Amino acid sequence: MNRRALLLGGLAGLAAPVIRPSFAQRDWPNQPIRLVVPFPPGAANDNIGRAIADQLSIRLGKPVVVENRAGAGGSVGSDAVARAAPDGHTLLLGHIGTLAVNPAIYPKLSYDPVKDFAPVALIASLPNVLVVNPKKPFQDIKALVDFARANPNELRYCSAGNGSAGHIVMLAFLEATGVKMEHVPYSGLAPGINDLVAGYVDLTLGGAPTVMPLVEQKLLRALAVTSPERMPTNADLPTVAETVAPGFDVQPWYGIAAPAGTPEPIIRRLNEEINQALSSPAVADRFRKEGANPQPMTAAAFGDLIRAEVPRWAQVIRAAGVVAE
Repeated sequence: MNRRALLLGGLAGLAAPVIRPSFAQRDWPNQPIRLVVPFPPGAANDNIGRAIADQLSIRLGKPVVVENRAGAGGSVGSDAVARAAPDGHTLLLGHIGTLAVNPAIYPKLSYDPVKDFAPVALIASLPNVLVVNPKKPFQDIKALVDFARANPNELRYCSAGNGSAGHIVMLAFLEATGVKMEHVPYSGLAPGINDLVAGYVDLTLGGAPTVMPLVEQKLLRALAVTSPERMPTNADLPTVAETVAPGFDVQPWYGIAAPAGTPEPIIRRLNEEINQALSSPAVADRFRKEGANPQPMTAAAFGDLIRAEVPRWAQVIRAAGVVAE
């Protein structure tokens, strides 16, 4: 089953009757809830997490406090949640890296994304845009791919580091197109973008809110988007799928997870409240600013997605020979 089918299945599952909790944990939540974002503040994952935290605070009647615990590609904060008490008062803002890619990159990872977490809800996907330095001759994605095929490893792409969202989407792009490029990892995408604008590297993949303002200033040139459909806000930008890699659909995704063993009624309540929050104008507006698409899904379907993504990315990572920095 591919990722797209899982997403559609998850949406279909939302039509099932909602089971209202009547359980021993009826006093939950009885204290503030901690939402651990395993990355520094200010990035898309942090903003997405805060949008959900604000809505859950209102809906649950208790503060949902965001705690940024960065380090080791999100592993530090993820491990802290995996070891937390499974009482519904500690949650993780996980994403494709922490819950699917890290096991392949970090051989001694201290947590298992399948065994150590209870999936709660998928919340968003974030299409990436492939951009190049405008001094490069590539006017479209086909010209770039043709050049890269004829000149292996001559082009250099930057990312926020090994295992970052942009890095793994680029690995999938290279695999799908059969080209080779040199990876230049940075400690965050911002310094990489600076070097891309300066011409020290040739291209990167980034979220639309990060790269499109630079495209509008003609400091970068956008060539394609990684989602299967074009972005409504940039309808003239083609997809990778319609140009150089039919069927290509790779978008970083974000979701909420709890420590394994968290009572099922609490998981159901959280899933219900999050899915309702995703349809609220407040969340839709904040997600739009991040270029993110709300993705309501049942907890079970989110678990299926994680279990499918772990081996998928392990294969990509092994083929590329990527190791932790």
